[in-house]
Amino acid sequence: MKVKELKVKLFSETIGTFFLLLIVVGSGIMGENLTSDKAVVLLANSTATFLGLTVLIWTFAPYSGSHFNPVVSFIMMVLGRLTRTEAILFVFCQVLGGVAGVVVANIIFDLSIISISENVRLTRGVFISEIIATVGLLNTILLVGKQKAELVAVAVGMYIGAAYWFTSSTSFSNPAVTIARTLSDTFTGISPSDVVPFIIAQFIGTLIVYLLYRYVYE
Repeated sequence: MKVKELKVKLFSETIGTFFLLLIVVGSGIMGENLTSDKAVVLLANSTATFLGLTVLIWTFAPYSGSHFNPVVSFIMMVLGRLTRTEAILFVFCQVLGGVAGVVVANIIFDLSIISISENVRLTRGVFISEIIATVGLLNTILLVGKQKAELVAVAVGMYIGAAYWFTSSTSFSNPAVTIARTLSDTFTGISPSDVVPFIIAQFIGTLIVYLLYRYVYE
């Protein structure tokens, strides 16, 4: 692969994940600023994420595939669609972009640049929820992509928007998002103590999808 092509991919993954976290955390903060009704805050947060993620996937898909998520890059690697080097660099850029997005969200809403979240989320049900959420996300990407690639962006956006509501974890389903959201003690934050279990759940979901895709749908 040409160096310039790789640079474009890495920049796209960085800036795309940056805006994804800016949307997720920023809309959560805005919702909290406008109302104390948690249902309304979640509605605002899920709607903004659905719309924003859809646009981001449309924008960057031609350049990097719009992964914005280490488990997406990982499953693309094991399916032979991404090299190991690309996957490692993608993950680094996704985490970097995600952290930057949260920091900027804190700044533009006049909060502490970094405020470690005290929002403890983990329960047995939430752990299972993250497995299910990740399975649903990756199945959407792979199976819709196999049939009509042009519909992946809206399908993923719609799935995440819905999963905010039907999963008890509000569907993080993304290790970079999970890590980054520890840095904002707001509605969308997550306690650092929950990060490793959440990521383990996400990779269990990824393994399930890999096996399903490899032995059922491929």
